[in-house]
Amino acid sequence: QVQLVESGGGLVQAGGSLRLSCAASRSIFGYNVMGWYRQAPGKQREPVASIFSGGSGNYADFVKGRFTISRDNAKNMVYLQMDSLNPEDTAVYYCYARDANPPRDYWGQGTQVIVSS
Repeated sequence: QVQLVESGGGLVQAGGSLRLSCAASRSIFGYNVMGWYRQAPGKQREPVASIFSGGSGNYADFVKGRFTISRDNAKNMVYLQMDSLNPEDTAVYYCYARDANPPRDYWGQGTQVIVSS
């Protein structure tokens, strides 16, 4: 098992930037996919971005060109650089690690992002 701890959330004005960090309690080298989801008030949790062990990333359409996901396997860290934030990005952001055998996802406790207009 792995424990994930997110940090870096906060209050920012529209147009601003934040960098979220996800610290893993053990090596993330074996987790082929890691990424971020978010959940806004009254809405379902939705995928934001994911990154494979080789470094290639996938993004939801609503963050393409604004968010960048990265991972540092040596430091057991995953990051989400968020630029050009808008109020619709307000949500709790969750980091996850996807294990393949057996298949299951591990989740952090989330970090709150609030974007004011």
